[in-house]
Amino acid sequence: MGFLGRFEPQAYALMRIVAGLLFMFHGLQKFGMFGGKQVELASLYGAAAIIELVGGALIMIGFAASPLAFIASGEMAYAYFTAHQPNGTWPIQNQGELAALYAFVFLYIATRGSGTLSVDGARSGGARKYRSR
Repeated sequence: MGFLGRFEPQAYALMRIVAGLLFMFHGLQKFGMFGGKQVELASLYGAAAIIELVGGALIMIGFAASPLAFIASGEMAYAYFTAHQPNGTWPIQNQGELAALYAFVFLYIATRGSGTLSVDGARSGGARKYRSR
C-alpha cells in the first residue's frame, strides 16, 4: 500500500461525491440549466436526464450507490456506443472519453458500494468495508 493508503476510504468517498456531483450537472443541463438545452422528458434524452440528475445526486450522497451506479454505468456505455463510437474507433477520436470514463468509474462504484461519508454508511452504523483480495 502506498504512503497515502491510509486515506483510501476518504479518497474513494471524494471520488464518489465528485463523480455524482458532476453527473448530476449533466442531468441539469438536459433540463436547460448551466448552458444546456432542454430535452423532451418523454424521450431517450429525457430518461438520461433523470438518471443523471437523480442518480448523480444519490450517488453523491451515498444512498443506494451500488445499483444506481450500475444503471449510470450502463447509460454511459450505451451513450458511448451509440453516440460516440460510430464517429471513430478510439475515444480520443470520437470525443467519447468522458462517457467511457464515467462508465468505468460508475462500474467501480457499483462494485464497491457507498463507502464512508455516505447515507448508507451512516444508516448501517459504518461504511461497508472494502474487501481486499
